[in-house]
Amino acid sequence: MIRKIDGAALKTMTLSAAAAVERDKQRINDLNVFPVPDGDTGTNMSLTLGASVDVLNNAKNAGVGKIGELIAGALLRGARGNSGVITSLLCRGFSRGVKALDEMDGADLAAAMKLSSETAYNAVMKPAEGTILTVSRLAAEKAAVAAEEDPSFEYVLEQALLEAKRALPETMEQNPVLKKAGVVDAGAVGYTVILEAALQALRGKITDAPAASREKADFSSFSTEEINFTYCTEFIIEREGSADPFLFRDFLNGIGDSLVFVEDDEIIKVHVHTNDPGQVLHEAIKHGAFSMVKIENMRLQHTAKINAAESAPSPAPAPAPIPARTEPDKDLGFVAVCSGEGLCSALLQIGVDSIVQGGQTMNPSTQDILNAIESTPSSAVIVLPNNKNIILAAQQCVGLTDKDVRVIPTTSIPEGISAMISVNPGMKVDDAEETMKASAACVRTMEVTYAARDAQFDGWDIKQGDYLALDCGKPFGMDPDLDSLLGSLAKSAGDSDCEYICIYYGQDVTADQAEHTKALFESACPNAEVNLVDGGQPVYCYMISVE
Repeated sequence: MIRKIDGAALKTMTLSAAAAVERDKQRINDLNVFPVPDGDTGTNMSLTLGASVDVLNNAKNAGVGKIGELIAGALLRGARGNSGVITSLLCRGFSRGVKALDEMDGADLAAAMKLSSETAYNAVMKPAEGTILTVSRLAAEKAAVAAEEDPSFEYVLEQALLEAKRALPETMEQNPVLKKAGVVDAGAVGYTVILEAALQALRGKITDAPAASREKADFSSFSTEEINFTYCTEFIIEREGSADPFLFRDFLNGIGDSLVFVEDDEIIKVHVHTNDPGQVLHEAIKHGAFSMVKIENMRLQHTAKINAAESAPSPAPAPAPIPARTEPDKDLGFVAVCSGEGLCSALLQIGVDSIVQGGQTMNPSTQDILNAIESTPSSAVIVLPNNKNIILAAQQCVGLTDKDVRVIPTTSIPEGISAMISVNPGMKVDDAEETMKASAACVRTMEVTYAARDAQFDGWDIKQGDYLALDCGKPFGMDPDLDSLLGSLAKSAGDSDCEYICIYYGQDVTADQAEHTKALFESACPNAEVNLVDGGQPVYCYMISVE
């Protein structure tokens, strides 16, 4: 058994793992449950791990700690999709566990795997079992037991892999959606591929990257938050001492909500809504000196904010070439993720400073979003992900810049447009954040695309190639006849007594087809104003905003 590894071995194992995930990405993709052609787990994990390849190939001789640091830094910024972000968090925790080491044995590996799992769990507000999180935790627990039996690196890694493989089928029983579909968790499969490739590389069987081009994709994310407390409390601490930041995070979770918690070796940055900011600050100062503190009473502002959101004019943007924007320095700027010339132009016209091309099959990385934030000429930046699969990647930007970054968890471009329209010129960032959240929550988004694969999802027997309608992100219906499906959507919109409908049609829809769809909605919703916009978006034939 190999007892210890050095930085060169860790580098080789990581490169081999990245190559293995790239090789197996389609097998992992095929396990995805939701049939929308938005990209997949295997692709996201491959792109994320691939971010470390150039860094590692250029790395000189270094110890385990330095190699781990290089990997974690590359993955943090290259993370794409929920599965990619979780993978980057696992690597971040692992890096912290080995940062002081030149070499590592099995006991070191077990400790690093434990910290790896804890870091990923602690970063997710509502961790779900039956996922990569579960399998990584169980593998780490087995590694700790194995290290007591035999502290050699090879033995501990081998036992961790065996436990991951044992736990994999159990994900189907732990997650009802997976059980209905009859598949195991795709991210957990990716995790076992990583461990197995690392072990094989340790034993001299290196996986070479296949000569295939990488594709871009989207991913799933976690649910958004509600605000139930009075005081918006924000601060940055210059870290001092050895107090455990994860205990502090647990404390904050217990006395508030809307928690954003970012920490590294130098600072802790916190945003939390609570009824007792004094208690929060008293606990916070145990971790270091404050460099910034801001507390605001949200209840005093609530009525004005809601009124502003409700009185905002309805969007009716006209398609136009995407203009270049040069704004003067200001307090608040906006970044939006979008694809489709018409949709991007609409967002720029109503105040967005920087567009990140992405969404659907063009999944942006954390670094892509961070670059847009840095190029926005303002001290505070609000980010609109406009896709549920991009929220977590956007949230990773908080703490990577000295700008005050807020992420509005918009799950569709119509939500983002409504959120932007609700912002009044000169608003403070806290007021803008709350107003935009309220406005986005009032939008009902309908979407029409096609099923990329056969699937059993949420009681639906979905067939590849059929048109698929989504209502607020959930399956609404499917039909090989697009007109029939659009008619059902229009009737549903009419039943809601809506006042405003905007239909954004995609790049594969002709103007005549779009006018026909508009007529369907006008007939079914006689009391609503119906507008038509050439969105030019890929993948989705129609995005329909109902308010």
